Amino acid sequence: MRTLLLCLFSLLTACQSHYVAPPPAAIAPQGRDHADLGVIRELATGRTLTPQELVERLAGAPRVLVGEQHDNPDHHALQLWLLRELAKLRPQGSLLMEMLNPDQQAKVDAAQVATRAGQPPADPYQALSWQANWDWGVYGALVTYALRQPFPLLSANLDRAQIMQIYKQRPTLTGEASTTQQVQATLLADIRESHCGLLPETQMPAMLAVQQQRDRRMAERLLAAPTPAVLLAGAFHVRKDLGVPLHLKDLGAGQGNAVLVLSEVGRTVSAESADYVWYTAKQPEQDNCANLRR
Repeated sequence: MRTLLLCLFSLLTACQSHYVAPPPAAIAPQGRDHADLGVIRELATGRTLTPQELVERLAGAPRVLVGEQHDNPDHHALQLWLLRELAKLRPQGSLLMEMLNPDQQAKVDAAQVATRAGQPPADPYQALSWQANWDWGVYGALVTYALRQPFPLLSANLDRAQIMQIYKQRPTLTGEASTTQQVQATLLADIRESHCGLLPETQMPAMLAVQQQRDRRMAERLLAAPTPAVLLAGAFHVRKDLGVPLHLKDLGAGQGNAVLVLSEVGRTVSAESADYVWYTAKQPEQDNCANLRR
């Protein structure tokens, strides 16, 4: 009887340790009646996964790259949910964010030390010198959570001064995967489109260099970070066919990583660009080109 009770207790403990909480409800206002809302797909097989299956797969990867649409609150709510659920399966080694620059790292470290000592900053936005272009309204809960954790919160981007130096004097990018003509041509096309065709062609090589050097920096930071590591960045940065994964490959760490793209319903994510996609509700479309043309 004692042996049977011990076995039952072990089974119950195992079930509890692998329990995955329900994902947060949709926040964005559009696409809530779309057939793909909430669908998680393993892109290599086309198989639909449950949230628990996704978490279990990601938990086994030394580096998880999560791509987001910056203004979609559902993506940030899911990122926070994912960090909490991964922590139930294994200790987190580090969290890296595109939204943090190296010149903020000392303030992030100080805020973490104070928070762990029970004296969190009264105003994390000010304490971290958070950049206004990243909406604290959608990032604040996630960052505040990270400050309370035992693992480091790390910058993954370049400083503005570094970006300006790259723009003025383009460094040579080494590696076979990230420097192919197809990769660079696709990136150039995206830069043209994202700037509404308004950039002079003379600026395009410098813009491409900045984009790729940012991806290279994220890859370098991931390699230097304690594992298991999670990187949060724009969806284009984490694409397997264009972004950080190519630079990881060039740096000798192309195996074992996992790419999850959070995508609004109605958009196509291919197996070439990600391992998994999670479809969310949509934010209203913004005509950024109209603002640029003013």
